[in-house]
Amino acid sequence: MNLLQQRMQDELQNKSLFEQAKTNAYSYMNGIRKMDTFPSKPNLENMAYFEEPLPKQTCNAIELIEKLHEFGSPATIAQTGGRYFGFINGGAIPVSLGVKWLTDVWDQCGGLYLTSPINSKLESICEDWLKSIFNLPPATVAGFVSGTSMANLCGLAAARFHLLQKMGWDINEKGLGGAPAIRIIAHEQAHASIKKTLALLGYGKKNIEWVASDDQGRCMLEKLPPLDASCLVLLQAGNANTGSFDNFDAICDLANKVGAWVHIDGAFGLWAAASTSLSYLTKGMQKASSWAVDGHKTLNTPYDSGVILCKYPKALISALQATGEYILYSEQRDPLLYTPELSKRARAIELWATMKYLGSDGIDTMITTFHERAKQLEYGLTKLGLEIVNEVVFNQVLVATKKEKNTKELINYIQNSRECWLGGSTWNGKTVIRISICSWMTTEKDIEHTLLLFEKGMEHVIT
Repeated sequence: MNLLQQRMQDELQNKSLFEQAKTNAYSYMNGIRKMDTFPSKPNLENMAYFEEPLPKQTCNAIELIEKLHEFGSPATIAQTGGRYFGFINGGAIPVSLGVKWLTDVWDQCGGLYLTSPINSKLESICEDWLKSIFNLPPATVAGFVSGTSMANLCGLAAARFHLLQKMGWDINEKGLGGAPAIRIIAHEQAHASIKKTLALLGYGKKNIEWVASDDQGRCMLEKLPPLDASCLVLLQAGNANTGSFDNFDAICDLANKVGAWVHIDGAFGLWAAASTSLSYLTKGMQKASSWAVDGHKTLNTPYDSGVILCKYPKALISALQATGEYILYSEQRDPLLYTPELSKRARAIELWATMKYLGSDGIDTMITTFHERAKQLEYGLTKLGLEIVNEVVFNQVLVATKKEKNTKELINYIQNSRECWLGGSTWNGKTVIRISICSWMTTEKDIEHTLLLFEKGMEHVIT
């Protein structure tokens, strides 16, 4: 054993560096409510501490952790603090953080049963639970990936394999050159990750048949072109701006009559299906062919946690399966069959813990509460004389002042307060403030505090 090995063995045995990490983590948790939602300028400037050439010598582990806490913690986004309303990032529930700590120590490679039996088993459990929550067809399989961007890639790759195979073309053997054409049907409000995924799969923008969207970002059924068996239809559960949902019931019926493939990008919105009072938004979604969803958004698992769900197992496996003499498959679930990754984090364990802890009633309560807080915000902003631009059907609120200049100034005022953080966006050519309610930590008082900030901000910017 060399000196470096001995040093690390000693650190593993005496646990002092782990105790230091725990102390700092508890300090962060205890102070999250008082933290700036976005780091102050001095705290951002203090990150200069990390700027150095790669050291030649090893360093003290405890000192490393201390300095990371000292200069790193204040430079984080307090997205778990209850007043981060910017991107739809969610906030990890306590038990899922605890499970992540434990499983980080396990350090499992989640690709095969033989590299992590426990991950394989809990992926199977999560797959069954997700099918139950979303009321999906029994044949549906799940792949656990980093996020919805990767889940969309998997779903669209499976669709490509399936549609081309029906036309007598094996893309795994022949590639794309000379392949029959697939018609891509997408509406104008398709998410950026869908457009990126289509580009990665070799479909340029000129190959997409764009369908008009209404003023809430929903696909206009009457503008849908005639479908056939070569069509890949892209729908959305939860527009990233308005939170709106496409008409899955009617569009899937049209697609299924001719054998088209429907993929639903449901990063945060698919979870509305788990809410008794909101499930109407997802009516008919089970008629689609594949679905992409995040755990780390609406379900509040830690990062990263994405899921691809596909009712055609052969298509998903054929599109994604790796081959190699050294890959040893088992008679149990081998997760790499359903994802592009061979080496992957055992992320489904945190998803299992979150669903196990909450149960279906808890999931319902948490998701419904996001909507209730969004409606509370809508009501308060309306009373302040602000314009609510969208129909608040889920967790998204778009708001604007009468003058675009004042809207921009109001965004800056609230962001600079660092008491909460929200983003700006553009909707139908108009500058808007975009507010996403998606953390279990957000309470009625957080919304009341946010409304006070809006009131102060309006007094400051509107003259």
